[in-house]
Amino acid sequence: MAEKPHMNIVFIGHVDHGKSTTVGRLLYEHGEIDQRIIENYRKEAEEKGKATFEFAWVMDRLKEERERGVTIDVAHRKFVTDKYYFTIIDAPGHRDFVKNMITGTSQADAAILIVAAPEGVMEQTKEHLFLARTLGVPQLIVAINKMDATKPPYSKERFEEVKKQVEKLLAMIGWKDVPIIPISGYKGDNVMKKSENMPWWNGPTLIELLNGLKLPPKPTDKPLRLPVQDVYSITGIGTVPVGRVETGVLKVGDKVTFMPANVGGEVKSIEMHHQAMKEAYPGDNVGFNVRGVGKKDIRRGDVAGHSNNPPTVAKTFTAQIVVLNHPSVIAPGYTPVFHAHTAQVACTFEEIIKTLDPRTGSTKQDHPDFIKTGDIAIVKIRPTRPMVIEPVKEIPQLGRFAVRDMGQTVAAGQCIEVEKKEF
Repeated sequence: MAEKPHMNIVFIGHVDHGKSTTVGRLLYEHGEIDQRIIENYRKEAEEKGKATFEFAWVMDRLKEERERGVTIDVAHRKFVTDKYYFTIIDAPGHRDFVKNMITGTSQADAAILIVAAPEGVMEQTKEHLFLARTLGVPQLIVAINKMDATKPPYSKERFEEVKKQVEKLLAMIGWKDVPIIPISGYKGDNVMKKSENMPWWNGPTLIELLNGLKLPPKPTDKPLRLPVQDVYSITGIGTVPVGRVETGVLKVGDKVTFMPANVGGEVKSIEMHHQAMKEAYPGDNVGFNVRGVGKKDIRRGDVAGHSNNPPTVAKTFTAQIVVLNHPSVIAPGYTPVFHAHTAQVACTFEEIIKTLDPRTGSTKQDHPDFIKTGDIAIVKIRPTRPMVIEPVKEIPQLGRFAVRDMGQTVAAGQCIEVEKKEF
């Protein structure tokens, strides 16, 4: 059987609006969670007097195990429909959400916003939506959850009220053509099958909407960018850099340049899974040999591109960042480590240009002295050594980064423009 196309989805929304329960329901209905496990959690939840729900417990338990460093069967985070193979990027809170959205390839192809019908739109609902937009999530589905808990239960009137609130918000942030559906993750209404409790609803179910998502196009038309993960010396072949093609196409015979190393040559061979290939496409993890490039010339974090359009090396760059959790404040002069594609480079915050209002994106303050947890800001960054980064509008795959310090992700963001270093 052929591998199904893969989709990364992220669940966002205000705390306690039922993200975990909805995710738990999806996994359970797809047979990813054993009935016995659910039963055990149900008992445990009752004994603890938790008015919580066993599905949410499943997700929380996984999260606890993850935090304790216990490895868990990844099957818990994946499910397969007749159309797609889905990976759920778990995003419990605001902080983790952003970190997960940006770090590496946990690039979400779609976000599912959960809004609880009894409460309606809350602060975090707005913030998460704004972040999803800022971080470039291309598709959105809105599920108005807890329909079983409206007064009276499954109230069409209440659904319409909350739907209006959501539509107003979507229009303000600039999302268009977003489906909004009524569900109960707890009871299962409109998740996998049509709800008998909402005869007034004749729209799609959540699973139909998930199956209706569009696959992201493979960026073959963009310039070649291949960040180096490792460099090997292989007897009989020579130096073999290994990495994943992010954009463009790599072909045998191409002339490539590695930046910021500024070395290059002609591609002699490409192989994937020990098989020789003539060309490699976005998503392919390949090893390749370049005539005249030695093991000492290049390292992890360098990026290969075609010599007539080499990767951009930044002298400085302007970025939009979100401060996720910093124990104190970030001020000019602060030099944490930036993780962009496979590179890890210490970079200095040279200037804090302005902060933005998270709900509207308009300027909040010009040139503040510092920024702190929760702030969204436009900043000027100076890498301490040459690094490749691209404007997110041109090559999004190489425009996003996470900022780490003290063993945690303190901020995340995207590059807006680059002041190029000349070679």
